Amino acid sequence: MTSEKSSQSMKPATAAKKLGIYLPAAPQDFQDGPISRARFDELQSNPPEWLTELRRTGPHPRPVVAQKLNISIGGLTRSGITEPLTTEEIKALLAEPPAWLVEERASFAAVRAEAQRVKEAQAKKAPRTAQADEA
Repeated sequence: MTSEKSSQSMKPATAAKKLGIYLPAAPQDFQDGPISRARFDELQSNPPEWLTELRRTGPHPRPVVAQKLNISIGGLTRSGITEPLTTEEIKALLAEPPAWLVEERASFAAVRAEAQRVKEAQAKKAPRTAQADEA
């Protein structure tokens, strides 16, 4: 009785999310069945032309759109953007940013700055706590 090692696999949606691509824009054979760990690793290390092109021109999923616009996913929702955008559409928004984009970018920057401030404050507090524990 020998036990064969089963290959790990993931759903196409999970693989697409990890690859940063919009699943409906991927080829049908990618969408149809589970993606083995070996195939996923191969796609990451040696991406085929369709994957390279999809990453370059889109359409891009919401997390990628938010990252490229330098706003949160919530900011996309508040602005009414619910569909994936292409690289051209993102560049157009960045070239002539609408008021909502300017506001969301400022809000996102403020949230990141506050998170950094809190992190630094906690880092300063940590050594003092360790010294107090030793005493």
